[in-house]
Amino acid sequence: MDRLKIATAQFEHKNADKAYNLAVIEQLAREAAAQGAEVIAFHECSITGYTFARNLDKQQMLAIAELVPDGESTQQLINIAARYNIIILAGLFEKDENDNLYKPYICVDKNGLIAKHRKLHPFINPHLTAGEAYTIFDIKGWKCGILICYDNNVIENVRATKLLGADVIFMPHVTMCTPSSRPGAGFVDPQLWQNRENDPTSLRLEFDGMKGRSWLMKWLPARAYDNAIYVVFSNPIGMDDDQLKNGCSMILDPFGDILTECRSFEDSFTMTTISPEKLKQAGGYRYIKARRPELYAAILGQPHEAEQNVVWLHTEGR
Repeated sequence: MDRLKIATAQFEHKNADKAYNLAVIEQLAREAAAQGAEVIAFHECSITGYTFARNLDKQQMLAIAELVPDGESTQQLINIAARYNIIILAGLFEKDENDNLYKPYICVDKNGLIAKHRKLHPFINPHLTAGEAYTIFDIKGWKCGILICYDNNVIENVRATKLLGADVIFMPHVTMCTPSSRPGAGFVDPQLWQNRENDPTSLRLEFDGMKGRSWLMKWLPARAYDNAIYVVFSNPIGMDDDQLKNGCSMILDPFGDILTECRSFEDSFTMTTISPEKLKQAGGYRYIKARRPELYAAILGQPHEAEQNVVWLHTEGR
């Protein structure tokens, strides 16, 4: 594997405004390519918007969803990739020929669709169907995987994707700044976003505290460290429907160290070059080799009734 230059982006999307969101994606992809990026990753549902979908019925969801790869948005993304000779990862809502609904994250280049991962743990809308498979694909000699937002909170998904060969996992999110049972969680007042030019400090304190980045730092570096993987984390900045998101798009190395991170309130990207030698230097590489699955294969695989509680979806008035 050769070294690979990857960018991760963040921007304030607009609800159901695919033309606007794709225009921003094109602008950031163009700028990243001009600076030498070979790959750029955007957040979950970056093409369609995300949280607004919690209020849509099935017909409304079908109206916003598209076929993949034959739908207009995927084809536009391929055209953008071709125009600037850059690999692009972005998300949207998908429908199939039988009107089943999914929430995929896709990877395209100038030649077409490279990969599609359907979210394994969707919850923003009750009409979404869960994906049934892990996703492994190749980018310029690097084995890559995709896990979307909540998929990464179930740690078995990350380990399984690693064991299937991934050395880079793209982790698109729309996360942080929402209520939870954990101490310090909650929404961030949208007024702070409106006043960000006059008072950036108050907004940054909220974004970086336990409502946002401090929570992310409890677990995201561990996913990279334990599995000896590069993590490409993407998250929106600004208003997502009536909720404020704090960005923090970043790339971590197999040691769990942050290589680069977006720290602006603007639509932006950041990039770094990843190199293969860290994959075997990191402690996680040794830990994976030392596994004894005969001790716990039956334990990890025992049947159970899956239960997924997302507190903020049920918050009054949201």
